[in-house]
Amino acid sequence: MFIVQGITPLSMTISIGGCILVVVGLMDDAAKSRGADFPVWPRVIAYMGVAAIPLLFDIRIEGLTGPHGMIFFPYWLGVVSSIIWVFALINMINFIDGVDGLASGVATLSSFTLFIAALIKQQYPTALLAIILVAACAAFLFYNFYPARIFMGDAGATFLGYALAVTAVDGAFKSATLVTVAVPLLALGVPILDTAVVMLRRLISGKGLHRADKLHTHHVLMRWGLTQIQTVSFIYLVAALFSLLSLILLLALS
Repeated sequence: MFIVQGITPLSMTISIGGCILVVVGLMDDAAKSRGADFPVWPRVIAYMGVAAIPLLFDIRIEGLTGPHGMIFFPYWLGVVSSIIWVFALINMINFIDGVDGLASGVATLSSFTLFIAALIKQQYPTALLAIILVAACAAFLFYNFYPARIFMGDAGATFLGYALAVTAVDGAFKSATLVTVAVPLLALGVPILDTAVVMLRRLISGKGLHRADKLHTHHVLMRWGLTQIQTVSFIYLVAALFSLLSLILLLALS
């Protein structure tokens, strides 16, 4: 991004927030490698702080495009919704990183969908970020697919979630209509749906929302008897269908 575009709000947002997440993620991964648990609250505080970084560079959800022009959100609503979105995606991609190749593959499909959406809307800086993510995730997936020879850990998963969230805010959410808000939600449908189902199950069972468990979609599919490759391939298919639906929706309404 720096080579092609130089110093821009988007490149600075990704660089600063991404570096913080990688450092925190490496600390978490180092603790796990020793069989210890990294405290949850320092991570939550770091993630909330990073979720606010796009706001420093005026990257936020501003409103919706209606039949009579742009409907701007109150400033506080744009700030709150942007922070919640970024914070949620950071955690969602981290949550699905439980099987070889799953997070990197889903991120590849989601990034490619956001790339196409940005091209359709002629948002070329956002398209550049999205295609860089596609290339990085696809290259990583070559070594991360089962049986994995390399793992992304929290450092990689949280960075990917942040980058995807910022890409969506700067691209698909910008000038979105009430209907095309569904485009980024569908493009990232797998981690969003998986997290929603898991959180609902944890609430019903009375478990802590931050506690790791075996309630994620990939865990359930493997308990049903699917192999790792079959599980990941099935979730890829679902992600691809979500992505295709989002692009059809965007093309139909553009």
